Amino acid sequence: MPEQLEALWKGIREDLREAAPDFQFHIWLEPLEPAGLEDGTLYVRAPDHIRTWVSERYLPLLRQAVARRLEAGAAIEIVDPGWQAPRRAARSAAELPGAASSDRLNPKYTFEQFVIGSGNRFAHAAALAVAELPAQAYNPFLLHGRPGLGKTHLLQAVGNYVRRYGAGLRVRYATVEEFTSEFVEAVRTGETAGFKAGFRKADVVLIDDLQFLARKERTREEFFHTFNALLESGRQLVMSSDRPPEELDGLEERLVERFRSGLVVELEAPEVEVRRAILEKRAVLDRVAVSRDVLDEIAHSVTTSVRALEGALIRVVAYASLQNQPATRGLVRHVLHRLGETNRPASCGIPEIVDAAAQEFGVRREALLQRDRRPQVATARQVAMYLARELTDHSLPEIGRGVGGRGHTTVLHAINRVSSELAGDSNIRAAVDNLRLRLGPPP
Repeated sequence: MPEQLEALWKGIREDLREAAPDFQFHIWLEPLEPAGLEDGTLYVRAPDHIRTWVSERYLPLLRQAVARRLEAGAAIEIVDPGWQAPRRAARSAAELPGAASSDRLNPKYTFEQFVIGSGNRFAHAAALAVAELPAQAYNPFLLHGRPGLGKTHLLQAVGNYVRRYGAGLRVRYATVEEFTSEFVEAVRTGETAGFKAGFRKADVVLIDDLQFLARKERTREEFFHTFNALLESGRQLVMSSDRPPEELDGLEERLVERFRSGLVVELEAPEVEVRRAILEKRAVLDRVAVSRDVLDEIAHSVTTSVRALEGALIRVVAYASLQNQPATRGLVRHVLHRLGETNRPASCGIPEIVDAAAQEFGVRREALLQRDRRPQVATARQVAMYLARELTDHSLPEIGRGVGGRGHTTVLHAINRVSSELAGDSNIRAAVDNLRLRLGPPP
């Protein structure tokens, strides 16, 4: 990072830290990194899982910080992690072969930070072998699987490992879209020799999102020749795709054959124990204090991908912070159900309702379940019964058994009493509304 840009960003970060609460700064603003300063516009890279939220919620705050450190008319633009300064991509490749993209590797994508499970153990081991012995273990090496399962993480982990332990080996990382953009720019400016050198003189080339190659005929031709040049000269090629080579529509058979000439490994969706471990590691990295119950609820609710898991954790913690509410299992269900991101039923159980009611009214759970007749405890107990009837499919006897072994007549009395008090008691109405929000919608 140029010294001028580094000093500018250091000042902006100080302003952001002062302007935003610690939690919001650490979750949303600290991961941001300066990408470049072009024609009065500061370009800032944001990780994929927070970029939309930062653009929608924090852009005014960022603009204020930039305006304080630059001239009044300065602008800021949030860009993806792979962004490169315009008009410089092809030229930088010619001037510094292999260096243009190695510094764009995400430092968080390391083998140490990758959570291993049965669905990705082989992929992790193979990627580590490639990183330790470039062009000797498996070459080419192709990872494939559904989006969000960790392909880019392993791909960049190879690059970060080689850059750290590879004794000066040059690393070149690019998505297919970036490869295409640089190729088109090189053709337009007559710098194709520099473009080719930028990839073919690298010792380890990492190509992400191979599935997009099918739509680009001229790029496929150039990639084919680059592929051959790398392998013939003993360079390591690592690629990722959302499908195996034979399912990539539009690719010539010669490319498919070359992709399959090395090692092809599939990543599978993580099981619940791995999903929980991923969330625990994410919470530690982001310095977010959440209970194991909350992480367990998210792990059981979101099963599609690692990216969706991390996004769900961010949304739940952010919602709890902005609403000034404790993060609970019920709140997780409420937030994820509203966003359509859960694979679990939205209903909750009687134990969760009892816990939430005790917390809402400031009484002990044991007191709520026992024969304690103090007004605050009795009200909490009746509200718990009322919500159990509303939010679950349990019968009155089942609710009574779940709330300290009461009979169905007691439950019915509690339901009727709370129903009548909701119309005239604003405190009861507010408590019930809060509990509905935390526990989620009815089934």
